[in-house]
Amino acid sequence: MPVFETTTPPANGRSGARRQEVIVGIKEYILRNQLKPGDPLPTESELCEAIGASRSSVREAVKTLSALDIVEVRHGHGTYVGGLSLTALVESLAFRGLLSGEADHHVLEQVVEVRETIEQGLAAQITAGLDDGQLDALRALATGMCESAARGEDFLDLDRQFHLLLMEPLGNDLIEQLTAAFWEVQAIVAPTLGQSPPDLRETARLHVALAEAAAARDTQALQVAVTNHYLPIRGLIQAAKAAKAS
Repeated sequence: MPVFETTTPPANGRSGARRQEVIVGIKEYILRNQLKPGDPLPTESELCEAIGASRSSVREAVKTLSALDIVEVRHGHGTYVGGLSLTALVESLAFRGLLSGEADHHVLEQVVEVRETIEQGLAAQITAGLDDGQLDALRALATGMCESAARGEDFLDLDRQFHLLLMEPLGNDLIEQLTAAFWEVQAIVAPTLGQSPPDLRETARLHVALAEAAAARDTQALQVAVTNHYLPIRGLIQAAKAAKAS
């Protein structure tokens, strides 16, 4: 079986090394038995026997794997293979962004660049893959943003749904998860800019332009609309950097 790298910082001493061995052992057990998200793991005593570890080592390893969403502990029911989401990535990036946000906004700038690169790079597949129902849903979400903006109300949930829907026709779960993860990081970190957010009406209008380009199945127009969509947040980042430097 392969040996995995772990995102958990190595601990000092024999106990830390042993914990890492048990973490790898549980991962290998999941792979060896071809378990899928939601499948139950054996009881604690059975798992100890299967990987040759003590109860305390298994419990510590399960805590670490639970934080990474590799396993899920359902109290009173047992331990299951987790959803393998990118929750740990979101929390790590968001914390880094908040930690350095007031200094240089470097993490936020990188997140915006990744989001723009993904959407522009996949524009051709998006315009080719969106069906009529998805296009109608995109238009409805953009219209909802405009209506919320007219009332002076935020529309973060609609924004999130919109960008996830753009990725839906690709049928790639990892791309959808990455899109959601980077969207969430930006939503958490952007307030550290310390400036007024982009005008709600303008933000809504930019989403209408995205929906129209997608509906026209015009790859180049969609790429331009994506660039325009991220210009306001890029402008805020640059303004914040200039203010910090002055």
